[in-house]
Amino acid sequence: MKQVKAFIKNKKLQDVISSLQKIEGLSGGSVTAIYGFGRDRDDETIKESWDNKESLDKTVSGIYQSIPHKRIEIVCRDELVEVVLEAIQKSAHTGLRGDGIIYVCPVEDAVRISTAERGECVV
Repeated sequence: MKQVKAFIKNKKLQDVISSLQKIEGLSGGSVTAIYGFGRDRDDETIKESWDNKESLDKTVSGIYQSIPHKRIEIVCRDELVEVVLEAIQKSAHTGLRGDGIIYVCPVEDAVRISTAERGECVV
């Protein structure tokens, strides 16, 4: 099993979820609203990333400037990893810097709380 963590632009969330929902055998995932910073730290890039530009001046100040993103987390069987990566990469791509990043990590075990099932049968 693998955990896929994708950090994407807010405006691409629906496209990514639609792509992931088409993958047969994928059980689901979680989405979290997050704030972060990356290589692009100039004011114009930050302002372009905010849906409500008026809130930028009120919320972000000083040296540390953060940008709202979405984090998608999925645990899937090894054979689905490449399909998941391709779906996220294609649907989150805008061609601009700051489109996001995807990480893949091993998962040693999983336990379904309601039934105590363990392992790949959980995902």
